[in-house]
Amino acid sequence: MNGPAFRRSNGAVQTETILGLERVTRRFGDFAAVDDVDLAVRRGELFSLLGESGCGKTTLLRMIAGFESPDSGRIIIDGRDMAGVQPYERPVNMVFQSYALFPHMRVAQNVAYGLKQEGMSRSERDDRVNDVLSLVGLSALANRKPDQLSGGQRQRVALARGLAKRPKILLLDEPLGALDRKLRKRTQFELVNLQDRIGTTFILVTHDQEEAMTMSDRIAVMGAGQILQIGTPRAVYEYPNSRLVADFIGAANLLEGEVLGAEAGTIRIRLNATGTPIVAMSDARVAHGDVVTVMVRPEKIQSSREPVGDQNELFGKVLDIAYLGDMSIYHVEVADGFRIQVAAANRHHTDEPPITWDDMIYLTWHPGDGMVLMA
Repeated sequence: MNGPAFRRSNGAVQTETILGLERVTRRFGDFAAVDDVDLAVRRGELFSLLGESGCGKTTLLRMIAGFESPDSGRIIIDGRDMAGVQPYERPVNMVFQSYALFPHMRVAQNVAYGLKQEGMSRSERDDRVNDVLSLVGLSALANRKPDQLSGGQRQRVALARGLAKRPKILLLDEPLGALDRKLRKRTQFELVNLQDRIGTTFILVTHDQEEAMTMSDRIAVMGAGQILQIGTPRAVYEYPNSRLVADFIGAANLLEGEVLGAEAGTIRIRLNATGTPIVAMSDARVAHGDVVTVMVRPEKIQSSREPVGDQNELFGKVLDIAYLGDMSIYHVEVADGFRIQVAAANRHHTDEPPITWDDMIYLTWHPGDGMVLMA
């Protein structure tokens, strides 16, 4: 089940599988929340399960933790089959979105709770709590109660409690969901740096594409209880294996068309919406008349008021503009009811945007920037 190695910032190459799922299925009545899933997570990896609500990612996480039992299939952690193993006996711990802190307990007591339940001695427990609070930067707040902490500090208390038992795998169910955007972005990097320092395997559940892209070594994109694609953030963004993945990860222009011909790694396609011929560089096996979809990311498209004469060129009217500070997003109608999205960096100060509403503009992109999708 081992796959290609990945490299962390500390230079270590990891190849060993610590978690293996073999044809795992979980049904609720006739509904398959998780459907015949195979998965291998490597030791020391920060791995994300990404998908929309209801796709099965949290159910999968709960089965790894032991809170749900699969109807079929095997879950293997560090070489041991987890069939019949209770949650408290598994070498995992879980951090919930709600944090689930005890409001009447101080920070140190919250972190020590699980250790106390296990019967660890007071002196050993105190040493462990001090170590983990230092690790997450909360030593000075050990005697505060949760209502005296900020959202980011409460999140770190929950993380410290999860790490205190030194699990082989830490499971994180939307752990940053309660934070505001600015704090969330800062905490993402703090969490990545912490995970890299301690080397514990993290499995993160999130519906936030940007969060998964920022934090993960690899991502599993889920849909309808199945894993649609597994890869590095760059791989799933630049080379999605289906329309579903392309449409879910980031913004994507999905251009349907009919294959006119293919030769030497190049496919010629006539777009259904405009009748325009375009070219894509691809080794996909296609035949004349096949219907395919070409994905072009908005930032790959250039715009101008004059024709460029490139192989891929469309002409349309600017209908909407979203100014985001660092970039602007343009919605350009190139055929009746069919729009192309273009992202342009705002590199210079200007009194007026170079392109504005109702302008007629040309859109071009390199043939290598169009990804041909067969499904």
